[in-house]
Amino acid sequence: MSEINWKFPEYISSFEWLKDNLDNDKVRIFDCTTYLLYQDQNPSLPYIVESGFSEYQVSHIKNSAYLDLQKDLSDNSSKFRFTLPDYYTLAKNFSNLGIGDSFHIVLYSRNGLQWATRIWWMLYVLGFKNLSILDGGFNEWKKNNFPTESKINKFEKSEFKIEIDDTTFVDKKRVLGSMNKKNCVILNSLTEDIHNGENPRYGRPGRIPGSLNIPFHELTNLEKGCFNTPSECLEVFNKKGITNNSRVLNYCGGGIAASLDAFVLFQLGYNDIEIYDNSMSEWATDENLPIEIG
Repeated sequence: MSEINWKFPEYISSFEWLKDNLDNDKVRIFDCTTYLLYQDQNPSLPYIVESGFSEYQVSHIKNSAYLDLQKDLSDNSSKFRFTLPDYYTLAKNFSNLGIGDSFHIVLYSRNGLQWATRIWWMLYVLGFKNLSILDGGFNEWKKNNFPTESKINKFEKSEFKIEIDDTTFVDKKRVLGSMNKKNCVILNSLTEDIHNGENPRYGRPGRIPGSLNIPFHELTNLEKGCFNTPSECLEVFNKKGITNNSRVLNYCGGGIAASLDAFVLFQLGYNDIEIYDNSMSEWATDENLPIEIG
């Protein structure tokens, strides 16, 4: 396959670019790291959410602040983790953390790009487009001796114009109505053992009926914490028969890993992309919803 390029390269930043812009006062950098402590024998609470702030306090990219996805950017009244709050509350919380139209926002994480892609989508659907994901994790940044520090940074409040896209993040009703639709691919970004029903992490074992499986880690270089090449990623989707004239509805356990598959699809030029927000945390525990295994 001939080499292709990302459709929107401005949304992905390299180490070299960030190094050159570390002291640019119009660039604000955020560590998005969150950890999941899995409890596979407790489907009512499949994982405990652990903030990455303690690691941030030890060392982080110079001049970066920390974003707490669960505490500050999720609906904490929901019984599910990482549930998207209402859009205006979300926009207000982002503004309070220093995200605004005057700044380019760079997102990075330590344990997989999915945390950065989740925050990216949350900002993108609010109409904020002046942002990018660092292509490579903190560990690789540190290994290459780029500047780090332990000083805790916080940014002053900023503002941005809100233009809400309420079609990207969807609920279970939308998923249920999308099953067996010829133009819709339902895509599971969880690991194969969960997809096949061998691991009942989220309650009832299995998957949303008819869904395909592309685990999110197949689209990245786990060692370096970066995306695979556009050609490599496109080949993964092509092998599953997912074409860019399909509507692709992405899901996972809680809307995190699915955001990575969705971001790569977006970068490959797919135009009709959705993310099921509560994903299997909700679906597998609702006995009224269909499920399949095998």
